[in-house]
Amino acid sequence: MKLKILIIIFIFKLSILKSAENIVEPNHIHKNLRCLVCQGQSISDSNSDFAQTVKLVVKDLIEQGKSEEEIYSFMAEKYGDWIVYKPQLNKENFLLWFLPYFILSFGGFIIFRLLKKKTQKT
Repeated sequence: MKLKILIIIFIFKLSILKSAENIVEPNHIHKNLRCLVCQGQSISDSNSDFAQTVKLVVKDLIEQGKSEEEIYSFMAEKYGDWIVYKPQLNKENFLLWFLPYFILSFGGFIIFRLLKKKTQKT
């Protein structure tokens, strides 16, 4: 009997967690979308007409049941990848994501080689 109650409680908690995952937080989305009118501000921080319009569009998309990723994709498709603070990884921005790591690795290799040469000379 106790096992059945524990299983029921576990299933209930899982359903609550799953429903909490599906909730889209508008303020989180507003902070991750850039205002194209203001320099470097999110639409959450901006009071421009553009920001207010985008907030309404985001609200409508949430009411239509769109997920956060679908909203970001919609906005990037309409205004370009620049509107999203964290753009998705694709072939157009591959270098944007990985060039710093390549440079850091190459610089570390050069420093390692220079230190190795220096210790061999002495």
